[in-house]
Amino acid sequence: MTVHATCVATAVGGILLRGASGSGKSDLALRLIAQPPPFAWMGLCQLVADDRVELTATAGGVQARAPRALAGLLEVRGVGIVPVPWTQECLLKLVIDLEDKANVPRAPTILTAAEQLTHLLGHDLPRLRLNALEASAPLKLALALRLTCG
Repeated sequence: MTVHATCVATAVGGILLRGASGSGKSDLALRLIAQPPPFAWMGLCQLVADDRVELTATAGGVQARAPRALAGLLEVRGVGIVPVPWTQECLLKLVIDLEDKANVPRAPTILTAAEQLTHLLGHDLPRLRLNALEASAPLKLALALRLTCG
């Protein structure tokens, strides 16, 4: 299955960034891979795929990888499509739905609650809504990953 999304790999697992065109998927991915990790346990972030992500169900969860034509490429608005550090695939641990700030709940329930899960290819994954363009978005994403991965 191929989805319109961006995926970033961390030391603890992959993060699938979903959202409409212009919602900040590539921008957030760029900030994650271009800086030291917000927390040491997260490890360095690498791009898996930008714009389109191929998802495959496995016994262990949902595997993400880049379509061959897009591997290692990130669209940087105002600059163009550029090569960046990347990895071939990862196991997804968290799904982030990128939305306008007004649609992001101020205090969502615990990330493992049923309303905070999304179903992909037979697997339930923790899901959180964030605004990608906030300066704190990488930190919020890292904290959500920590909460879901223990």
